[in-house]
Amino acid sequence: MKGKLILQDGTTFRGQLLGNTSTTTEGEVVFNTGMTGYQEILTDPSYCRQIVTLTYPLIGNYGVAKQFNQSRKSFVAGLIIGELCEKPSSSSMEKTLADFLTEEKIPCLYDVDTRALTKKIRSAGTMKGVIVSEYTSQSAVDDMMALPVRKRVVEMVTTPVSYTLDAGANPLNVVTMDFGIKRNILDSLRKLNCRLTVVPAYTKAEEILALNPDGIFLSNGPGDPKDVPEIINEVKKLLDKRPIFGICLGHQIIALALGADTYKLKFGHRGSNQPVKCLETGKVAITSQNHGYAVDEKSLGELPVKVTHISLNDGTIEGVRHNTLPITSVQYHPEAAPGPNDSVHLFDQFIDHMRVFKNK
Repeated sequence: MKGKLILQDGTTFRGQLLGNTSTTTEGEVVFNTGMTGYQEILTDPSYCRQIVTLTYPLIGNYGVAKQFNQSRKSFVAGLIIGELCEKPSSSSMEKTLADFLTEEKIPCLYDVDTRALTKKIRSAGTMKGVIVSEYTSQSAVDDMMALPVRKRVVEMVTTPVSYTLDAGANPLNVVTMDFGIKRNILDSLRKLNCRLTVVPAYTKAEEILALNPDGIFLSNGPGDPKDVPEIINEVKKLLDKRPIFGICLGHQIIALALGADTYKLKFGHRGSNQPVKCLETGKVAITSQNHGYAVDEKSLGELPVKVTHISLNDGTIEGVRHNTLPITSVQYHPEAAPGPNDSVHLFDQFIDHMRVFKNK
């Protein structure tokens, strides 16, 4: 079935709708430059309610396998691609991408000029868009455009109840605040012998401390960090209580809890080849990123924090460390391994902080 993506400014991109339904969707249109990893992108909760454009032209060539899912389900609003591979091949493949999209009820528009769409977003910035069939009325499109962009999306992706993931003998106990955590992060911490208690995003600081953790991890997640002031207030209460490590949204929440500010990027950082420089060592890491907001360097002022990492693409902050407390955070995903091992030491640093705390 013929379909189209209509951006908020009226720009239209035409293609084919997957399946024979007139499924429609709306959300913020973003792009990811990764050449692989479409399944991980589709199951990353940080993309909640976003229409994701993949810039690599051929998508679905190695199919889909359950072992690569990053969450319990997909939360994306829609997918836009150039060519949809009809005959994938991989030893681990369990189903085709088309089957996965159908089962997850993800609207997909393919045969789209994704190069032109990406250039549009890069020049105009991310904006709302709708995916509709070619024959959808203008009044229906107007009604969809009038819908407000969903805020507080962390509520949609966080775990509804706490759960525990055990480790080996004599583990470090880590409480993980789930803002939309990826499975690979949990796996990375467990490999370092961390027993994980994963709690809902809005868990109170007192409840977290009652679990007597050796450290607290703040996960990645979707949306504007300023949409969750309750979480920021709870994190404030934890700052001087335990070692803390944050990734992505967790990084932004730590910054806000410390008194800094955040702002929205024009089109964000989404891809698996983002260069980040460590200011302490001078080394450059190739990183995987997925965020639309950044910490405002001007807001750091006299705060007791040090910028540890910056993006070599635009100079934005990619990591901070507290001057006296065992608190560190990065804007990118060290567990995603695009380097592949450029950033795994960040987890080791968190482990060291917890061991020092535990042996006090």
